[in-house]
Amino acid sequence: MITFSATTVLVLALIAAVIIAAGVWAYSTANRLDRLHVRGDQARDALEAALARRAVVARTVAASIAGPMSDPATAEQSTRLSALADRAERAGWSERETAENQLASALSAIDIQTLRPQLVAELADAEARVLIARRFHNDAVRDTLALRTRRPVRLLHLGGTAPLPTYFEIAERVTPAAGTGLEVNSVRTSARVVLLDEDDRVLLMRGHDPMTPESPFWFTVGGGVETGESLRAAAVREVWEETGLAVDSTLLRGPIWRRVAVFPFNGELIRSEELFFVARVKWYDPKPAEPGVWERRCVSTYRWCRPDDIAELDTKGEQVYPYHLDDLLAEAVAAAGVDTEPEVRSIR
Repeated sequence: MITFSATTVLVLALIAAVIIAAGVWAYSTANRLDRLHVRGDQARDALEAALARRAVVARTVAASIAGPMSDPATAEQSTRLSALADRAERAGWSERETAENQLASALSAIDIQTLRPQLVAELADAEARVLIARRFHNDAVRDTLALRTRRPVRLLHLGGTAPLPTYFEIAERVTPAAGTGLEVNSVRTSARVVLLDEDDRVLLMRGHDPMTPESPFWFTVGGGVETGESLRAAAVREVWEETGLAVDSTLLRGPIWRRVAVFPFNGELIRSEELFFVARVKWYDPKPAEPGVWERRCVSTYRWCRPDDIAELDTKGEQVYPYHLDDLLAEAVAAAGVDTEPEVRSIR
């Protein structure tokens, strides 16, 4: 009969534990890579859809400026814009960047003052969708490359045979297609998160403008994106700073909504483009981990709210942002329950 000493048993147990831990790590990493690849594919599909929509709007713009009374230069501009839109739609992915950059340049040369207001709004919305889709495509590429290029992942071939994703870089319009008509002091992009608990309640914060403490309002978790920071990273950071929850970025769905708001705050006029994510979490008692100056001065309370609670706040005269959040919650709940990324849409 073979017997083992206590030391041998301990060594074997340690080896088994190491093997099991390595297997668990490899399995979880492979699953995470699979989710990243799915997210990347969905982001690319969304980007292609946004680019296709911009091409359609570009052809409409071309037709709009090419009237019977147009001068030769405008007629040539119209013809070139229409041709570039057609070329961008037909280009393969490897040539798509060049074609889309040419189209973006041609659109930037259009004098939007000559377009109908409705067409200006459509162009602005199409360009905003391209901007958002490109951001999230490149965020997905960055996260996938960061994991796949790690040495253990490469040695164990955990990425499988999927090709490495590539960034998509196109120029952005220097001046927006549609402005607010107001002189603003600050322009920013914000990442906001609709945090849902197990009972489909949304976490809201109550605060006020330092200049008008008598007019409180309610809003979702989130804040401005810092320089060099991705929207998804900003959303994770804001949840941690404002509520003390370290949320996994893979739990975020979206963005599902885009909201452009112009509002006074602390004596300045701010134009904010807000992108809303959704995340399902277990109920917790929020406590800010790293509150900023504004949170310390002006945020008074937190509350998990159902649609009826939001409607009640509205009736009391305490505004909830975004508008009609009680009606929007069902959409957020649906987005949180699926693995596919929703298409972003504009809200008030």
